[in-house]
Amino acid sequence: MLHAGKAGMMPMAQDDGLEQMYQEVILEASKHPSGRVAFAPDLTDEAVSVGESTVMAPHEACAAGESHQFNPTCGDEATIHVDVSDAVPHRIERVVWDGHGCSISQASLSIMVDLVEGRTVDEAMDLFRTFHALMESRGAGLAEDAKADELGDAIVFQGVSKYPMRIKCALLGWEGLKDSMARALAQA
Repeated sequence: MLHAGKAGMMPMAQDDGLEQMYQEVILEASKHPSGRVAFAPDLTDEAVSVGESTVMAPHEACAAGESHQFNPTCGDEATIHVDVSDAVPHRIERVVWDGHGCSISQASLSIMVDLVEGRTVDEAMDLFRTFHALMESRGAGLAEDAKADELGDAIVFQGVSKYPMRIKCALLGWEGLKDSMARALAQA
């Protein structure tokens, strides 16, 4: 059985192998997450509805540079903390998070930390937009190979983007990153 891919017609087994590799990367990142530290209180009881996908704790419950995200669809929850430099352009000095959830949300958080630490806030926002575009692709991927290369290991979530209910899981930490950076910059 053949299926059309970037390289033309490929045996279906290659696609299955790629899916398996994606699953392995996601499972490994969720089992050994980067940037995860125990610091966040359980703020779910204090959360308020924001949009359709996440619930965020009231800002007074979070420290500067911190955001609490909750996906009511599946129970994923994370508090993301970002430290940015005072110097312009502002650089992300540290990203840590605490939370629980499915392997997709945990792996996405882990891979996100590896991608954004040390970058400028503008570079991190570009990655945020690129990752969002990947999640909106519904499995088609990104039109520009250069954009795909920027995502590094986060490209494995292309397979996740085929499943609308799982997209919220993958975006949870990224939404928290965006909010955390804005809150950190407000204090800089």
